[in-house]
Amino acid sequence: MLGLLVCLGSEKIVESKREIPDIKTGYIVQLKVEVPENKRCVSVLKGIVIARHNAGLNTTFRIRRQVAGVGVESLFPLYSPNIKEMNVLDKNKVSGAKLYYLRDKMNALTKQ
Repeated sequence: MLGLLVCLGSEKIVESKREIPDIKTGYIVQLKVEVPENKRCVSVLKGIVIARHNAGLNTTFRIRRQVAGVGVESLFPLYSPNIKEMNVLDKNKVSGAKLYYLRDKMNALTKQ
């Protein structure tokens, strides 16, 4: 029974008002995210995608960016209703699926 529910959940069609671009690791993206506490406030986040976890409707991606000289990572569901707009600014080819080594190399993020 549980296996049947998992199959039905993965084939569920997502209807969204926004276009969801193909996001891969190494891409520099800009997100417009609605703050859950204040529905009128929209934050603009710009960073590099360092990881992506594919799980159907539960697909997530991790963004690394710098705030006041400190590296910050944020994890977002790809189909989140709080993300109002997604733009791919630059497409970098990378050799690995996870870019966790960028945690030590902050200079790579300063040229954004």
